[in-house]
Amino acid sequence: MTAITPPVELSSPPPFRRDRTVHAWIAVKALSDAGDAVWTIALAWTAVQIASPALAGLIVAAGTVPRAVVLLFGGVLADRADARRVMIVCNAARIGVLVAAALCALWQPPTVPMLLAAAVAFGVCDAFYEPSAGTIARQLVRTADLPAYAAVSQTASRLGTMGGAALGGLLVAHAGLTGSASANAVTFALVVAFLAIVLRPRFRLARSARTSSVRAIGAAFSHLAANPTTRTLVIALSGLNLAVGPAVGIGLALRAHAEGWGAPTLGLFEALLGLGAALGAAAVARWRPRREARSGFGALVVQGAGIVALGFGPVWTVAVAAAVVGATAGFASVLLSATFAATVDTAFLGRMGSLTRLGDDCLMPLAMAGFGALASLAPLWVPFAVAGGAMMALMIVPLSARTFRTLSLRAAG
Repeated sequence: MTAITPPVELSSPPPFRRDRTVHAWIAVKALSDAGDAVWTIALAWTAVQIASPALAGLIVAAGTVPRAVVLLFGGVLADRADARRVMIVCNAARIGVLVAAALCALWQPPTVPMLLAAAVAFGVCDAFYEPSAGTIARQLVRTADLPAYAAVSQTASRLGTMGGAALGGLLVAHAGLTGSASANAVTFALVVAFLAIVLRPRFRLARSARTSSVRAIGAAFSHLAANPTTRTLVIALSGLNLAVGPAVGIGLALRAHAEGWGAPTLGLFEALLGLGAALGAAAVARWRPRREARSGFGALVVQGAGIVALGFGPVWTVAVAAAVVGATAGFASVLLSATFAATVDTAFLGRMGSLTRLGDDCLMPLAMAGFGALASLAPLWVPFAVAGGAMMALMIVPLSARTFRTLSLRAAG
């Protein structure tokens, strides 16, 4: 593995299980995730009330385009600036977007241009926020505690999102877009207050050289070419959702429709995916494997088999497969995100994180369209088999690398 500059310890953090400050940060972040879910539900519901289905879909997806354009520049900023300050500024900007949307909806009924503007502005804020937020774990806990942090953080985030989604339907029905946007603004205000008053980094990361943003992005690709470990992680993490996303995003709906199972059964599948993911993430905190990367990539081989199984059998086998796909996703996500944070050169951590997210934003629409096209041309089990088989084939690369088979973050800590 290529040697990297380790973070400089500014203050000695307590063991993760006794780190009340980090526990509080995870709770605040989960509350913000719940607020995001409320806003997402409100945006989608309002869009379908005032626009055609096609236009409503454009409104909901509008934030992904600016995010994809700006994301690499957000990564450059994350590798240069203080991540906590960037997060404070971006969350303050999000509050501004939400307050403006709430006031506009209060002044007059929501319009398509207003919803589009809010979605685009939120996407730009996300593009600058997410790369910096992706580096914060490396600044808070020791390397050996990264899997535990990721396990608890992702479990709390998934539970927050599930709770926010459930609350979002009720809130938008009774308080409209104004109430939903205001509720999310309050959660972001809590995040800003916690970041500004309580949270302080314990480790200082290496900073990238001050060059033009275009050169900094070019340096990121040069770094990727020169570091096979990082390159394998970025490629693997960028491609994961391209297999599972279409299978659960459109494939399950196609199966439920074709078999006549109905919308409630589709809701059950989605619930099992979410519950499985939460349990898979929580399992790492209780039963953490010694070889994190090997276990994470191995779990994704099982996930590939689960994706294939979604295309076959009666409703109960599909339900079991959905739970397996969710559990392996949660389990692997924790282990591989911790491995990513621990092994990527900290001077490039923001830009490498941006590259992994860029795969989703740019390629997911194509993957969704490809899955749907294949389902229309062949028996429905075929796209599930192709997606699951691609997932298992992709995992051959990291599992064949000695670095990932032997890597242990306990030793690194």
